[in-house]
Amino acid sequence: MSDSDHADQDSLPARPARHRRVGLLLAIAVIVLATDVITKSIDVATLTGKPNIRLLGGFLQLTETRNPGAAFSIGGPSTTVLFTAIAVGVVVFILRTSRQIRSVAWAITLGLLLGGATGNLVDRIWRYPGPFRGYVVDWIEIPHWPVFNVADSSIVCGGVLAVILAMRNVRIDGTRPAPAGGGAARADQPADDDEHEPPDDDAPAAGDE
Repeated sequence: MSDSDHADQDSLPARPARHRRVGLLLAIAVIVLATDVITKSIDVATLTGKPNIRLLGGFLQLTETRNPGAAFSIGGPSTTVLFTAIAVGVVVFILRTSRQIRSVAWAITLGLLLGGATGNLVDRIWRYPGPFRGYVVDWIEIPHWPVFNVADSSIVCGGVLAVILAMRNVRIDGTRPAPAGGGAARADQPADDDEHEPPDDDAPAAGDE
């Protein structure tokens, strides 16, 4: 059997695995986006111009504010277009990167980031005062913390997971760098969640190295 035949056979299980990871990423993003849009719509319909709703003895308050800046009210009206452009860039980057994804953990992480970025981008595009300058609806308030929304929470959770994965040296294709002095038989070692899947579509079979 030729080297090309071995490579084609090895790539077969990797493609379904990659498709499953992309499907997981998109499913999480859609859930986050739908939750964010629905909760903002309910908030605007029920709390605009009305007193805050106090829950948990006042620790949690439901309110309605408009944020021209980034997540957690960072920035102001003069930065709205800038943050809109950044959000568009993040969405495009994640969609392009998803073609390489084989890690469940990274699929969850990027799904949270994509859903959060898209949720706030929808506000930027459609809400007052105009396209790509719209103010984001924030409605969750806790003590000593800026008012935020579901999209903001999703972005923060995704960012924390990304840092953890980077610290653990888990790559987006599900592999980790081989330990120093670990031998030259393999350049990479599979991460825990993908230990039975090949890290690369074009990787040759072990007997052909």
